[in-house]
Amino acid sequence: MASRTTIGALALAAAFSVQAQKLPATLTFTAYDTGSSGFNIAVAVGKTLKDRHGTDVRVLPAGNDVARLAPLKAGRAQASAMGIGVYFAQEGVFEFGVKDWGPQPLRLILASSACNAISLGVAKDTGVRQIKDLKGKRIGMVVGSPALNQNAFAVLAFGGLTRDDVKLVEFSSYGAMWKGIINNEVDAAIASTISGQAKEAEASPRGLLYPPTPAADREGWARLNKFGPYYAPHKATCGVGITAASPVELPNYPYPIFMAYASQPAELVYNLAKAMINGYDGYKDGAPGADGLELKRQILTWALPYHAGTVRALKEAGVWKAEHDAHNQRLLKRQATLAGAWSAYLKSNPADDAAAFRKGWMSARNAALRKGGMDTIFE
Repeated sequence: MASRTTIGALALAAAFSVQAQKLPATLTFTAYDTGSSGFNIAVAVGKTLKDRHGTDVRVLPAGNDVARLAPLKAGRAQASAMGIGVYFAQEGVFEFGVKDWGPQPLRLILASSACNAISLGVAKDTGVRQIKDLKGKRIGMVVGSPALNQNAFAVLAFGGLTRDDVKLVEFSSYGAMWKGIINNEVDAAIASTISGQAKEAEASPRGLLYPPTPAADREGWARLNKFGPYYAPHKATCGVGITAASPVELPNYPYPIFMAYASQPAELVYNLAKAMINGYDGYKDGAPGADGLELKRQILTWALPYHAGTVRALKEAGVWKAEHDAHNQRLLKRQATLAGAWSAYLKSNPADDAAAFRKGWMSARNAALRKGGMDTIFE
């Protein structure tokens, strides 16, 4: 007669076998370029899915948000490890405000919130210690990088400042902007607290610090979220001038953001989300920042709605509450409003010229959102 231990082991193996069959034999993700933290985290997650479920995960690197979403839109990939471009795609703005794209029906799976934050780093020699002190200072902008620039305007808004209160200095690239800090061409610029450029500036004669954006300042946060609703208060514990012993309250948004189109089957996304939740211990140390995918670090009232499959997994995990569902429904209504505005705009025989097309779309978009009582965010 088999021992209880043997019977238990056989039952566990059988349970694992059944569980392993729930995910397809192969999955395809897209991510940032090879070597990026988003790519590395996607690979770490993929290894755990292979080890525990037998699923082979292909991670396709792509240099920009359009290239990352295109395989998903075409049905050649099931999920992506995106950055904040996922929000711009939902809203149909910037590079997605063109005829081939428009607002996209995207859904969250899980996202990583790690120890760092993303805010305005400020040269110490400016004497700035609070965001409001940036009035009259030089703020770095990057041509063709709406995410970076929108982030800067959002953080400035926390201090009650607009673009008219500061001096905007344009640079050709992110790297050039941060060289501008060191060369005293600009006083503040957007970066993660753990970026190499921020650390280089910290070591320069000018020094660097990140002025706080305390969560208790609700008015400041309301202003910040008008420009960057994807930002959330965060207690940063790593980066320039920041440690676990001396944390700083700063704005942050998740990265990478594992997401899928709404059209992905709920059962597939449910099994993927559940596998990522249950397999956390298998990949949390697999790449820097992967620990941010922990269940308790998920922001359940973020700027993008969760996929129905993920909602099911979060309910089973005991973390999804009525307030989260209400927030999700509001976001789904926003996406429906944007989709309706886009459909109507395409039927209006819009101009072929890209600039005229975008201008007409933004006017139609914002009119539809205002009619629905929603913030336009982008003008």
